[in-house]
Amino acid sequence: MTATPVTVSATAALALGDDALVLSHRLGEWAGHAPVLEEEVALANIALDLLGQARVLLSMAGDEDELAYLREERAFTNLQLVEQPNGDFAHTIARQLYFSTYQHLLYGRLAASESEFAPLAGKAVKEVAYHRDHAEQWTLRLGDGTDVSHERMRRACEALWRFTGEMFQPVAGLDVDRAALERDWLDSVSDVLRRATLAPPEGPWTGAWSAGAGRQGLHTEPFGRMLAEMQHLHRSHPGATW
Repeated sequence: MTATPVTVSATAALALGDDALVLSHRLGEWAGHAPVLEEEVALANIALDLLGQARVLLSMAGDEDELAYLREERAFTNLQLVEQPNGDFAHTIARQLYFSTYQHLLYGRLAASESEFAPLAGKAVKEVAYHRDHAEQWTLRLGDGTDVSHERMRRACEALWRFTGEMFQPVAGLDVDRAALERDWLDSVSDVLRRATLAPPEGPWTGAWSAGAGRQGLHTEPFGRMLAEMQHLHRSHPGATW
């Protein structure tokens, strides 16, 4: 099944909803595997926050269950950043720092706007503030920790940097100043990294970043495996209810 948005707002709702849904699933994969019990709870709570956002957003674009469980890979419009595998804990934290900073800035703008996303954003921005703080504190702890933790955090930040540019591509139905959003994001993330004794990554992505094409339905190889796992139960028992 391929669900095609019929309005501009549905296009934006689908994109934001897919971001939240996919990252929620990725964070849920830490259940039973987090480094400490406290992190099991923290990551699960962040995943549930994102899942709640996804439900509201996908409902704005159509039937939330059908959109989550019956679409094919090319019909998903999430950022390639959020679909990246968890990797080690440092990779999860770097991914979370990059995305939650973007999401917090975006929702702050939407909450202050007159768009139909304002009510959701007004509530979600408070949740995302915690997500961002959680990622920031772990970035500082790992970056300014041992030699091993510093090196792992550095590698994680550099590995995921090339996926960040896609966050600032235009999305139909999201009326925000993308250039200002990008500047604020870069300033915020760079400040956290410097305080964590980590240099902001440099390379071919700086400036004209080579963002992915997730918004156009093109995804990285790990996404197909993740999607198959996420949709397996629903597709195996169509129409079942609990």
